[in-house]
Amino acid sequence: MQGSSRTVSLVLGSGGARGLAHIGVIHWLVENGYEIRSISGTSIGALVGGIHAIGKLDIYAEWVMALERMDVLRLLDPTIGRPGIFKGERIISVLRELVGDGRVEDLPVTYTAVATDLDTGDEVWLRQGNLFDAIRASMATPMVFTPFRHGSRLLIDGAVVNPVPIAPTLDDPTALTVAVDLSGPAERDPLPGRSASLMADNPYHGRILKFIDGLRPGTRPKEPSHGMVSVAMVSMQAMQDTIARLRMAAYMPDVLIEIPRNTCGFFEFWKAEGLIELGRERAARAFEALAARADSTLDTPQP
Repeated sequence: MQGSSRTVSLVLGSGGARGLAHIGVIHWLVENGYEIRSISGTSIGALVGGIHAIGKLDIYAEWVMALERMDVLRLLDPTIGRPGIFKGERIISVLRELVGDGRVEDLPVTYTAVATDLDTGDEVWLRQGNLFDAIRASMATPMVFTPFRHGSRLLIDGAVVNPVPIAPTLDDPTALTVAVDLSGPAERDPLPGRSASLMADNPYHGRILKFIDGLRPGTRPKEPSHGMVSVAMVSMQAMQDTIARLRMAAYMPDVLIEIPRNTCGFFEFWKAEGLIELGRERAARAFEALAARADSTLDTPQP
């Protein structure tokens, strides 16, 4: 493909730390001559997509790869008496300082952050206003981060209604729609040499979940099988998987890049290096499949 045939609408799905694979996907696209003209993202997809849109993805990648396990805890700001365990202000403040900020309508690419209206349940496309306000609204994961007031609306994570937001790109004048689904089929050891299970017996993963569970008042069972947050995360994952399958049945992208749902836990951002490389690898694999399909079509005799 040459010229305008290499223009891309990029759709980046939700999935917590697995979304760091989005960085590898973007790197692969740029390195292979694809021009990303439009980005639609939900939650972590809105974050990574927005940072790429302002031209600071390499700075963010370098920063996130340097995160140690306990640095993740330091980025969390517990709250009391509010509809969420964390305010989400500390991480947004750190990222604003790291990469800067801007207005969505001034970005060099078309950008959409997808959120959910808490009062009506409507899907909300944020296409103007402050970039990091749009990102914060899109990543307001229920119970984890408090809802975000954006204008007259109280917004939560877009993954509640649209984990892989292809619809905002349907009218784009681009050659390809490339979607990254972070809820792909589970695989054995998707990150070789690392603990891959969402409920893995990882001491740091367990420590974070224990810390978060301990922030909520109330008694806990003497021998719980899973903590409150673990149950909520797995439940939301199951819901998102179902919604994503239904959405993709209606809007199938030209290229679908799937990251296994069991690649890592929601908070395991310290696995950035492996996740970025996985994204790069899965992007290459998906485009190889696209090329193979194209070759097969050319070889098929026409009636």
